[in-house]
Amino acid sequence: MRRSKLSLAAVFLASVANAEPRLTSEDELGILNPQDTGREMLQRKIEMGVIDSVTCSLGVNATKYDNHELAKKLAKQCAEAGFTKAMTWVSQMENNGLGGEYNPDEAAEWDRRAAEAGDPVGRFNHGLNLMRGHGIAQDVELGRRFVDQAAEDGLEIAKRLQGAEYDLDEVTPDADNWKYAPLF
Repeated sequence: MRRSKLSLAAVFLASVANAEPRLTSEDELGILNPQDTGREMLQRKIEMGVIDSVTCSLGVNATKYDNHELAKKLAKQCAEAGFTKAMTWVSQMENNGLGGEYNPDEAAEWDRRAAEAGDPVGRFNHGLNLMRGHGIAQDVELGRRFVDQAAEDGLEIAKRLQGAEYDLDEVTPDADNWKYAPLF
């Protein structure tokens, strides 16, 4: 009895291992056997405008595919839908020229929107931008208030900046000073 069960299991496993992969086909009625993982799935969801927390959380996968344009498109759709983590993600991409040109004004705008939506990282980043005058008019006092809010929210790096008496070199090394010189 035991031998027959093992033989049956071996036959089943061999048939599964040799099975043909499911073929994907698309017609006017939809997609049969669509990809449910990977780049194709993510591109399909973006093209279809499927913006939900699960799809937005997959956005980091687009950067793993080394496709910053795809990642930026998804991040912007998620940010425009109100996902604050996506707002800070778009800001980071704009600030580093990923998926497009370096755009400090756009980066600062997304940080502002995330801050106003109550995101601690958005508040911290917006505060840094204000303190530096990076992508936005410089206002050191207002910037410190945003950093203080982020610290009250429990953001450790904001607390670290407070502890360093708002010395920006504490949280951003001087390697980027060229980038963060006031633009106004």
